[in-house]
Parts: sequence; C-alpha cells; structure tokens
Amino acid sequence: MLELSSVMATRRQEKVARVIKEAVSDAITHHLSDPRIEGFVSVTRVDVAPDMHNADVYVSIFGQDQTGQNRTFAAIQHARSRIRSLLARKLQSKSCPVLHFYRDENFKKTLETMRLIDEAARELQEKDLDDENE
Repeated sequence: MLELSSVMATRRQEKVARVIKEAVSDAITHHLSDPRIEGFVSVTRVDVAPDMHNADVYVSIFGQDQTGQNRTFAAIQHARSRIRSLLARKLQSKSCPVLHFYRDENFKKTLETMRLIDEAARELQEKDLDDENE
C-alpha cells in the first residue's frame, strides 16, 4: 500500500509540474509587460516538492548578451508574485506553491554542443572533398 501512495504522489507532482510549466510560460510570454524582459524565455523544467508547497522553476533565457539575460531573469524574479497569482487561477488546488526560479544553462550547453558537432561534421566533409580532388 505504501508504494501505491508514493506512486500517486509522484503522478500528482508531475501533473502539477506540467500545469505550472504551462502557466508560467504563458504568464511570462503574455502577461508580463516589464521592458527588461527581452529575447526568448523558455521554462525548461519544474520540480514540485512532495508537500506541494514549493516548486523549482528552471528557465533558459536566450537574449542578445549576458547583461540582457541577467536583466530578464531579474524581471522574472521581480514578477514572481504576479506569476504565482496567475498560476493560482489555473491550479485546481487549495493552495498554490511558492515559486523559486533558477536559470537553466543545460539547454544552452546542449545547443553549443550541437553547434560544435555541426562544425566538426562540416570540416570533415570539406576535408573529404579536398582529398577527393587531389
């Protein structure tokens, strides 16, 4: 019986995490008018605590430069209570988790790795063409 309750809690956490991810994405994209938010912001992951009182929200920010990305993250942090109030409307729960925002650099690292792989593949193709022409 213990296993079933922990599985149900995990499913519930996953469901709440999905709702939070969608609601936070929507809030940042459509409901915040802070001029500091620039570039593309993506909510990459949400981890909900087992007690449902806290949620860690990971965002990737793609902007012109690091300064702009820092301003965007600061604006999102500043709008945390506004985002939470928008989220509360979408959650069908007695309480709404406290949101803790973190920058997710993994997505950027993945993109950089992909760029390096593409560059290496291009160099190999050029080398193969040079070898054929000799």
